[in-house]
Amino acid sequence: MSLRLKTVLGVALIEGLLLALLIYTAMSYMHDNLEDALVKRATTTATLFASTAKDPVLSYDLASLDAFGNELALNQDIVYVRTLSPDGIMLANAGLPVNDAKQFIEDNALDAVTDGVFDVSATISEGGVEYGRVEIGFNIDSIETSLVETRRLSTLIAVIEMSLVGIFSFILGTYLTRKLLVLSRAAKQVSEGNYTLDLDIDSTDEVGDVARAFDQMAHVLDESQQARDKYEQDLEELNKTLEQRVIRRTCKINAQFEELHNTHLLLSDTQTKLVQSEKLASIGQLSAGIAHEINNPISFVLSNAKSLSEYIAVYQKLIDMYRTALAAEPAELESNKLAISELESEEDIEFVNEDIITLIEDTVEGSVRVQEIVKGLRDFSHTNFDTKDVCNLVECVESTLRIANTELKSRCAVHSELNPIPDVLGNRGELNQVIMNLLINAGQAMDEHGDIFIKTSAEDGFVELAISDSGSGIEEDHLSKLFDPFFTTKAVGEGTGLGLAISYGIITDHGGTIEVESERGKGSMFRIQLPEIENDQLSDAA
Repeated sequence: MSLRLKTVLGVALIEGLLLALLIYTAMSYMHDNLEDALVKRATTTATLFASTAKDPVLSYDLASLDAFGNELALNQDIVYVRTLSPDGIMLANAGLPVNDAKQFIEDNALDAVTDGVFDVSATISEGGVEYGRVEIGFNIDSIETSLVETRRLSTLIAVIEMSLVGIFSFILGTYLTRKLLVLSRAAKQVSEGNYTLDLDIDSTDEVGDVARAFDQMAHVLDESQQARDKYEQDLEELNKTLEQRVIRRTCKINAQFEELHNTHLLLSDTQTKLVQSEKLASIGQLSAGIAHEINNPISFVLSNAKSLSEYIAVYQKLIDMYRTALAAEPAELESNKLAISELESEEDIEFVNEDIITLIEDTVEGSVRVQEIVKGLRDFSHTNFDTKDVCNLVECVESTLRIANTELKSRCAVHSELNPIPDVLGNRGELNQVIMNLLINAGQAMDEHGDIFIKTSAEDGFVELAISDSGSGIEEDHLSKLFDPFFTTKAVGEGTGLGLAISYGIITDHGGTIEVESERGKGSMFRIQLPEIENDQLSDAA
């Protein structure tokens, strides 16, 4: 197959694939948009009409139902509007005659429509009781016409585009093959050992540049041929001993590599265990406060559930009495109303209606509080140290505070200034651990009740987290050893001396820095800087 034909077919194939992808994407986008618009309009219309028809249905006002249905059916794309009782009895009909009514099958998607009508329904209910439903059909002929016309125009444009590309590719291939034929002949001469060439190409484009470079290459080859002959003899002698030397050197390198690999695995495993051990130690210090924080909301959730159970029993009794009253004879209606009124007064139904909302809100609030604490523990206990994902330092601070807040509030007041900052590429569990270490250290640095200040900011491609306290500060001669493993100023048994060392290693592994500023008697400030996530890192993470 010639280069010209390959050029034409290659460009045409690429263009065809791109056009097919473009047409498919455009059609899919248009189809999805039209489908979303249809489903939203149909669902909204059915819901609104069900709300409008509720009062006539409850009062059995069929004239109003017919009027509402006929008014809605005046819309050009609405085929029919029906209102039915819970038993399926037709209460009102507009649009199609009753005799033409087909079996109703509700449609959820545009592709599911087989009869040109998008069918949708909505329930008429009050207080959780269904009193009927509405059925509405929407004509989709205009949507199908738009899709067909768009498909036809897209295909026509694609055919024209392919024709123009084919013509251009043919012209380009003819030009290139004519120039390359000369280069092909010259290459054949060079392969036969003839380095004196005279290429008949005087064009100023890239092909001409290649021809002149080729001619220069032939001259260089001619000059190097003689030197190569001399080197070949020297290489033959060298090759006799080189193989053995390469084998010995390779074996030595492999042994060193295996030793380094095993050492790396051992260090990595040790680091992982140290990090997890330090994390579990932090959770152990906070366990009592966490248990207290969870027990409080759980206690009043259980109490509220018991009260709600009693209120539900009252509502069930009222519903039974309402049903009895609805089915009673007119002569018994007054006695039933009196019984209902006495029960509502006895149970103080107005108070129940108000209190049940408060109970539900308190229950939800307590459940959310427990959920936040558990989520914070899950994020903090994250043990996958090998992966980094897109995360935000503000979210890390918030999840860590949910765990540490109980421990800290007994010692100090936490003041947060969490400004919005860009995302970073990091391991959320490791970053949470660093923040936890700094918060616990800050809380333990205060002899009496003090303050902790947390602030986030971003500048020059870096995000910054600053945690400062009003504690006793750090001795100046201790600052240089603060991040050394096993260095601690705490009493024996109160610290491992690994918290800040591990924190330093985590931040360094994330490409950031951690610094400390402290003055004895005035407190300390730890400042963490991490690089903002870049576009290529964002693509890799996605």
